[in-house]
Amino acid sequence: MNVSLRWLEALAPDLSGTPDELSERLASLGFPVEGVHVLSGGIDGLVVARVLEVSPHPNADRLRICRVDGSDGEVQVVCGASNVEAGAWYPFAPVGATLPGGMQIRKARLRGEESVGMLCSERELGLGRDHEGLMTLSGTFTPGQPLLEALGLNDVRLEVEVTSNRPDLLSHRGVARELSPGGDAALRLPEVPGEAPEMAVRVEALEFESSSGEASADGVTLRVEAPDLCSRYLGMVVRGIAVGPSPLWLQNRLRAAGARPINNVVDATNYILLELGQPLHAFDLDRIANRTVVVRRAGEGEGIRTLDGVERKLSPSMLAICDADRPIAVAGVMGGEESEVTEATRDLFLECALFAPGPTRSTRKALGLSTDASYRFERGVDPEGMRVALLRAARLILATAGGEPGEAILDVHPTSFERAEVVLRPARITKVLGVPFSPARITELLTPLGFEIHGAEGAGGAAAGEEGSLLVRVPGFRSYDVTREVDLIEEVARRHGFDNFPEELGAFRPGTVPDDLLFRMEDRVRDHLVALGFFEAQTPAFAPAAEGEVELQNPVSAEEGFLRTTLLPSLLRRVEHNLARGNRDVRLFELGTAFRKGGAGERPIEAPHLALVFHGARHPSHWSGEAPRFDVWDVKGILTGLAGVLGYPDGKVQPEEVGAESPLEPGGSLSLSTGSGVRVGAGGQIRPGRLDLPPWAGPVWGIEITLPTDPSEPDPVHYRLIPAHPAIERDLALLVPEAVSFDQVEAVLLAKGGPHFRGSRVFDLYRGKGIAEGMRSVAVRLHFRAPDRTLQDGDVEPAVRTIIRTLEEELSVGTRGSQS
Repeated sequence: MNVSLRWLEALAPDLSGTPDELSERLASLGFPVEGVHVLSGGIDGLVVARVLEVSPHPNADRLRICRVDGSDGEVQVVCGASNVEAGAWYPFAPVGATLPGGMQIRKARLRGEESVGMLCSERELGLGRDHEGLMTLSGTFTPGQPLLEALGLNDVRLEVEVTSNRPDLLSHRGVARELSPGGDAALRLPEVPGEAPEMAVRVEALEFESSSGEASADGVTLRVEAPDLCSRYLGMVVRGIAVGPSPLWLQNRLRAAGARPINNVVDATNYILLELGQPLHAFDLDRIANRTVVVRRAGEGEGIRTLDGVERKLSPSMLAICDADRPIAVAGVMGGEESEVTEATRDLFLECALFAPGPTRSTRKALGLSTDASYRFERGVDPEGMRVALLRAARLILATAGGEPGEAILDVHPTSFERAEVVLRPARITKVLGVPFSPARITELLTPLGFEIHGAEGAGGAAAGEEGSLLVRVPGFRSYDVTREVDLIEEVARRHGFDNFPEELGAFRPGTVPDDLLFRMEDRVRDHLVALGFFEAQTPAFAPAAEGEVELQNPVSAEEGFLRTTLLPSLLRRVEHNLARGNRDVRLFELGTAFRKGGAGERPIEAPHLALVFHGARHPSHWSGEAPRFDVWDVKGILTGLAGVLGYPDGKVQPEEVGAESPLEPGGSLSLSTGSGVRVGAGGQIRPGRLDLPPWAGPVWGIEITLPTDPSEPDPVHYRLIPAHPAIERDLALLVPEAVSFDQVEAVLLAKGGPHFRGSRVFDLYRGKGIAEGMRSVAVRLHFRAPDRTLQDGDVEPAVRTIIRTLEEELSVGTRGSQS
C-alpha cells in the first residue's frame, strides 16, 4: 500500500513524527515499511514551461521542433512525443538540470537542429510509468514556476506491507487510524477544495430508497438477483457533468500515492478507493439499456469487453453488473468498455457495492485480471463505510465536474450487516500474554481502533460472560479478521507494544507431550548437517509442470501451478543465485515435503524429503595450499553419515546407474538403501545441462533422500572405556577383479574376521605395470584387538588365513603377500 504522508496528516491532525519515526511505529504494530521515498527527490531544478509553437522537424518525421517559454526567454526544444501541442503546459528540464535517473541535461543537436532543454514524461520524472507521451499539466501556471511547487510534491511516500487479514489498512484512513494518538475518534475527512457548501448539504441530505431486492429512483431501476454474491448495492445518479482533467490538487494527491490521474470522474473514484478503501465505479447512464441495473450471475456464453480492451468470456459462477440487455461490468473486478465514462458523458450512474470476497477472488483468477478493486474486494471492504464513501465520491465529482445530484440513493441490501460481539476476559489475557491488563487499560488500548467496549470496570461484566469479562463490539472494517477472543488478545498485545513486555513473563508449566518422532529425527538431521557446514534453506513447494505431477486448483501463479515431486530443482536454483553473485562455496540443505499422485480417487501422497546441494572447496582457503574441491567421496561420506542419523545403521551406499530423466550425472551416482534393500535416496554430480552456471564454476553435487514417515526412537548411545591393550594389524595386498566391488570384499572380512576383528581400511589402490588386465591391487589394513589382553600372532593368523581362502574361493580374489 502506497501511503502519502501529507494525506495521513490531513486525515489525522494530531499525527506527528518524521517519516522514519512513523515507519518504525508501523513496523512495531506489525506492518513493516518497505520503502520511504521523498517525492521531491530529483526534480528540484525542473520548472513548468509552456509550448508556444510546434512545427515539423525538417530532417526527421517523428521529431518536432517546439518553441518553449520557460521564464528565461524562449528556447528551441526538439521533442519526439506525439502529444505535444501548442499552448499546453509541460514539465521542463532546462540545461544544467538533472533528472531523477541521473541524466544531466545539456545542449544538443538532434538531426541538425539545436535542442536547449527537455520536455519530460511521467516516467522520466519518476512520477509514473507513462513514457509514450509528455506529462500534460492542467491548471494555472506561470512560465518558470518550480515544478515541485506546481505539483505539490513536497511529500513523502511510504510503502507499507499489509498482511492479507488487514484489508482496513488498504486505505489512508486505516493507516491513519493505527498511527493517530487519538485513534478513530480523532480522524477527520479533509475538506473538498472548491466545493459549494450548499451542494455538500444537499448531497448529505439525500434520502435512501431501500429494499431487499429491487429499488427505483431518478428513472433507474436497481435489482440484486444474487444475494449470496452481493449483500448490498448502492447507486445514485449525477446529471449534467463535464468530464475533463481533474484540478491540480486532486492529481497531486493521486500521484503522491502512486496513482495516475485520468479524468475528474475516474480520479474521484480512485481518490475514495485510496482514502477509504472502498472501490467504486461510474457508468455512463445513457449507455445503460432501459436505465436498468441488474446484479446477477453471468449467463452461459455471455461475454464482455473490459476497460482494458480485451474480450472476456464469463461463466455462470461469475457475478456481473448488467443492464437490461448485457453485462456492463465484471463485479468487483473491472468495468465494461461499452458503458465507460468518456468526454461525451453527461449523466452518471455511480456504484458502491459489497461483493463476497471468495467469489471475487475466483473470478479474478479465472479471468487472469487483477485490479486495485479486486485486491480490496477479495480481502473485504467495510460494510459500514459504504454510505460515507458514495456520498463523498458524489461530492468530489460535483466539485470537480459540476452537475446536479439525483433525487435519492438506491440501496438494495438482501442481507443486513450487524456488528459481531465478542466476549473478552481479562483473566484470559493474563494467561495468554503473561501480563495482567485491567479493564480500563484494555478499553484504553482497543477503543482508538474503533472497538466498542461494554462492561468495563465491572459494569455488565456478568452479562457478557464470566464475572469481570468485557463485551466487545467489532467495527465493520475489522469484521473480517476479529472473530474470536484470541483475536482481541492479539490486538491488546499489539497496541500495548511487543517491546514493552518484560523479558520474564508470568510462570508457565512446560508441556509434557514429547515432540513427534519425525520432528525429532529432523532435528538430528539439522544438527548433523549444520556441523558439516551446511545452511538450511526453505523454498516454496510450488513448481512448474516439468517438476510436478499434482496440479493445484488455485495456483499462486500460472508458472508454478503444480506441487513439487522433488526438492533438488528449487535448491539448484539457489545455487545458481549464489554463484551468479560470486559466492563460490555453497552448502545448502532443505527439509521439506514432496508430492506424488495417489491412486484413482485417492488424495495426493505427501512424503518428507531431505535434499542437499554443495559446490566449491571442502574447507576454507589458506595460504599454505589450495583447498581441495568436493568430489564423489564427499557424497559417499555424507550419505553414509546420514544413514546412521536417519535410523539405517545397516544402510548401504553403492554405485548405481541412472536414467536420462535423473538430474544426476551417469557413471558416478550413488544410492542409499536400507538394510532390507529398499532404496531411499541417491546422490552424485548434477548434470551440467541442468544448471545455468558461470564459466568458472566447478561440479555441483546433490543428494535427495526420502525420510521415513514412521521413524523409530534411536538406540541409546553407549560409552565404553578406551581399550588398555594394544591392537594387532595385518596388511593384505589383494588382487581384485574389476567386476568385484569392495563391498563384496568387505562383507567377507566382516563375516570371517573372527571375534577380535574390529574393522578394515583401504590405504592404497594400484592399476598398471605388473597387474594383469582386468585386475586391480587393493591394499587393506585389518585391525584386531581384544578388550582384556594383548593378542598374539596365533590369535589372528587363523582368521587371516580364513579370509584369504574365502576371498579366493568366493570372489576369485588373490593375494600378493601380507605383513604385520
